[in-house]
Amino acid sequence: MTILALVFDVDGTLAETEECHRTCFNQAFAEHGLEWTWDRSLYTRLLAVTGGRERIVHYARSRGQDIDAASLHARKTELYNERVRKGAVTLRPGVMNLIDRARREGLLLAIGTTTSRRSVTALLESTLGPEAGPIFASIRTGEDVRRKKPDPEVYRLVLSDLALDGRCCLCIEDSRNGLVAARAAGMHTVVTPSLYTCHEDFSDADLVIGDLSMPWSAPEFRPLTS
Repeated sequence: MTILALVFDVDGTLAETEECHRTCFNQAFAEHGLEWTWDRSLYTRLLAVTGGRERIVHYARSRGQDIDAASLHARKTELYNERVRKGAVTLRPGVMNLIDRARREGLLLAIGTTTSRRSVTALLESTLGPEAGPIFASIRTGEDVRRKKPDPEVYRLVLSDLALDGRCCLCIEDSRNGLVAARAAGMHTVVTPSLYTCHEDFSDADLVIGDLSMPWSAPEFRPLTS
C-alpha cells in the first residue's frame, strides 16, 4: 500500500531530548527541596513509564512519598522549554532531510507524542523555525489522551485527523512503547534507537536503523495485527 504520511514521535526520535529532560527533572527536584537524583541508569528504567508527570508519581510511590506531581512537573517543563529555546537540543541526523523530502513528494507530516504540547512547540520552533507548526497536518500530545503509549490512543487520534488508514502511514519511533503503540494503531514503523532506548526489543519493527541519515528505503512491511 502506498505511504501517504509520515508520523513522528518526538522525544528521542526528532531529537535526543531525554538527557535535557533528565537534568531538568533533577533541577526541579532540587528547587522543591527533594533529595532525588535521577542518574542515567535510573532514568533509563523510569522511561518505561510514559509521561513525565506519571514518571514522578511512580517514583514518589516507590519511595512512599506524597508530593505535588503536577506543580513539580510544571516547573520541570518550564526549565526544559527554557533550555530548548536557547538551543540546547538539535534535531537528530537525517530528520531535517527526511522532512524536506516528504514535503517535496507531497506526503502529509504528523506528530504523535506523550510529551506536553508546550514542549513540542518549543522544540519545533527552536529547530524548524517559528512557523514550524503548519508543516504538520496533525500534532497530538500528552494533553490529548487519557492513556499514554504503549496505548495507541495518541496515534489513533493522529490517524483520525489525517483521515487515513494506518496502513497508509509510516511511523518513526525510538522506543519499545512507541513501537507497540504505532503497530497497534495499524501503522508501519521504522525505529531509530536513541541514547536511552538502544537496549530495547525492536524485533516487531519493519526496519531498525541507527539514525535517519543512514541509507534506507521503504521497508518490506510486515503483516499488521489489530
